[in-house]
Amino acid sequence: MFAYLRRHLGLVLGVCGLLIAGVLLWTGRGGQDQQAAETFFGAGSCLLLAGIGFCQSLLARLASAGAASGAPAIDGAPAAVGAALAQPEYAAGTLAGLGLRNAARRRRRSLTVISVLASGVFLLVAVSAFHQEAPQGATSRQTGTGGFALFAQSTLPVYDDLNTVAGRTVFGLTAEDCAGATVVPLRLREGDDASCLNLNRAQQPRLYGVQPGELERRKAFAFLSGAWPLLEQAAADGAIPALGDEPTVTWALGKQVGDVLTMTDDHGQAVKLRIVGVLASSVLQGGLLLSEKQFIAHFPASAGYRAFLVEAPPARAPELAATLTRALQDRGMEVVSAGRRLADFMAVENTYLGIFQVLGGLGLVLGSLGLALVVLRNVLERRGELALLLALGFRRRALQRLVLAEHWLLICLGLAVGLGAAVLAVWPAWRAGQNAVPWVLLGGTLGALAAGGLLWTWLAARAALRGPLLAALRNE
Repeated sequence: MFAYLRRHLGLVLGVCGLLIAGVLLWTGRGGQDQQAAETFFGAGSCLLLAGIGFCQSLLARLASAGAASGAPAIDGAPAAVGAALAQPEYAAGTLAGLGLRNAARRRRRSLTVISVLASGVFLLVAVSAFHQEAPQGATSRQTGTGGFALFAQSTLPVYDDLNTVAGRTVFGLTAEDCAGATVVPLRLREGDDASCLNLNRAQQPRLYGVQPGELERRKAFAFLSGAWPLLEQAAADGAIPALGDEPTVTWALGKQVGDVLTMTDDHGQAVKLRIVGVLASSVLQGGLLLSEKQFIAHFPASAGYRAFLVEAPPARAPELAATLTRALQDRGMEVVSAGRRLADFMAVENTYLGIFQVLGGLGLVLGSLGLALVVLRNVLERRGELALLLALGFRRRALQRLVLAEHWLLICLGLAVGLGAAVLAVWPAWRAGQNAVPWVLLGGTLGALAAGGLLWTWLAARAALRGPLLAALRNE
């Protein structure tokens, strides 16, 4: 049994990888979006290993097929060379089959090239699929903007309701100035910035006091887990329910749903904040969200409103931002586009993704250079064999096709295994339409890799077949 496993190690590893990938997909089929993404990425990684295992098995079968043909070997080459020489004609199909069998003559060398190319393609495609783009406009509620056109924050609190005539009059705003605009005010207690703009771990994050009913009525923002009404439910242990978006909870605070964060309130007492839900990346990144009732009870010193979500027609958003900034300048009001604020957060995440893309690109470059070295070494080692084939009537152009067929198998296998595993890994994100797929970048990169492999192979074949081959033929 051990001898069988050793002989068919690639096939065994491939089957095991497929089984593990299947189990992961089966167990994670009913999970939340985040869990599904992790499950599919793990399944894609297993599929990558399974594909490499099947490639090893394929190379072994090609080698055994050449040995089983019974033809004599030439210069250590598979016996398929002798079989080709026995053919009365040298058709392109015969040369292609011979080239495919020759790809298995140095299996470890060939498998290394396939593995490096597949891993580089997998990393490049998988990471590119998670590149995020801020939504354009402010019409969709289930985005990071929550359907709001503007996000505003003031240095000093605002006590007046900007949705009423009396509140607007205080700041010299007319009905025409605020036509079509609705303001959702938020209370704010300053603390550590828990957004991706802060590389340090936040200990006492800033807190927002929100009106859950207002946001629930608008169905604002997308939840990975939980909902707005959870902020108004009392806990048996007295913990205050809190929400936060995924970058804040997962990365800045290192927490997950159900975890507790202890803070000191304005009365000098320790209070527990329990994470009851997580939003997708949003303009509220950097702090935790409490119900306004709980906020006032525990943090009364942070009176008034200092953060504002503004609904407005997209066409009027720039004009309204300038108007609010001018009217409330004595309160230190800063108004920015919600899409712009979200894009600033995403730019940090995309920078990290870009680092991994560079690593994936480096892997592809190394794989391409490795392929060039493998092709050159393989062809130079067989210079005597190629000289003999020339002496027996093969044309140089035909032998170039032979070398191309042999090494293009490695390129195609590497691209197919890496791309197939990457598509499975990122399928949930693509299916949900959460991220824009950079098809142009991916297609250009993969096309350049394929063209580069063709170029290296062609140059290596020309280098080996150039000049007189009499000395190499004498060695035969």
